[in-house]
Amino acid sequence: MKIGQLIVEALESLTANKLRTSLTMLGIIIGVAAVVAMLAIGAGAQNAISEQINSIGTNLLYVIPGGEANTPQPLTLDDAAAIANPQYADSIAVVAPMLQGQMIVSVPGESTRPSLSAVTPEYFKVQNIELSEGQLITQANLDNFDPVALIGTDVA
Repeated sequence: MKIGQLIVEALESLTANKLRTSLTMLGIIIGVAAVVAMLAIGAGAQNAISEQINSIGTNLLYVIPGGEANTPQPLTLDDAAAIANPQYADSIAVVAPMLQGQMIVSVPGESTRPSLSAVTPEYFKVQNIELSEGQLITQANLDNFDPVALIGTDVA
């Protein structure tokens, strides 16, 4: 049999059984669409997870006091300085000590309870934080014990 004759015979078979042909085509279309949709969802989820991990920082290490000690001692600025000392750990680039808590902030008729973070200037380098207004906390602010604060839009 020649190829042209095979094509003609196939087309005749398809037109003779229109319902079967339509249902077969519909099944193939739905199957292909499902596979494409699942691949797209998987790729989207992978990108979302990668972005979250990158936003946290893939090269960051958080040191938190506590663990299984009965009476954990809080970490101090001296501890942070020791961690940052290249004599003890030469692969550490920046150390940014931080103290977290909550506080009530209020004005007449309104109050909120935002998270409070006490940080050093290195914190902004580590977290890649940029401000929309104002200026970052500097080492001079710390040295002079300046009463400065950065507030978010909700608190403002």
